[in-house]
Amino acid sequence: MNHIIEALMLGVGATLFMDLWALFRARVLAVPSLDYALVGRWVGHMAIGCFAHASIAVAEPVRGEAALGWAAHYLIGVVFASAFLMLTGSGWLAQPSPLPALLFGTGTVVLPFFIMQPAFGFGIAAAKTPHPGVARMRSLITHASFGLGLYLAGLLVQTLR
Repeated sequence: MNHIIEALMLGVGATLFMDLWALFRARVLAVPSLDYALVGRWVGHMAIGCFAHASIAVAEPVRGEAALGWAAHYLIGVVFASAFLMLTGSGWLAQPSPLPALLFGTGTVVLPFFIMQPAFGFGIAAAKTPHPGVARMRSLITHASFGLGLYLAGLLVQTLR
C-alpha cells in the first residue's frame, strides 16, 4: 500500500474516531464540541484574504460553511496522519503501538492553540474565552482522542496490508 492511501485511511479513521468521541461527550457528558461551520467560515474568509477575526462567531457567514468546515476537518486529519507516517516511517504501520500515536495526536494541539484559536478571536490557547483552562483541557482531550484514533486506524490498516 502506498503512503497516500495509508495516510488517507489513517487520517479519516483517526478523525472519525475523534468525532465519535466528541459525539459521545456531547450526548452522554453534555460537553459541547466545536461547530465545524466556524472552521468553514474561517477557511471561506481566507479566500478573500482574511485570516484572523475579532470573533469568528460574528464574522459574515460563508455559503456552504458547514460542508467546507467538515471537509477541512477531515483534510487536516489526513495531513496530520501523513506527517505522522513521515515521522514514524512505514515501520510503525507494520507494528502499530499506542504511545507514538498518542504522543503525536496530543502534540497536534499546538496548532489550534497557536493558529486556529487566535485566528478565531479566542486568543492564544483560548486565553480570551470565558474559561480558558476548560477550553484547553477539551482541546487536549480531543487531540489525544485523535492519537488514539491513529493507533486504532493503524491496527486496521495493518490488517489490510
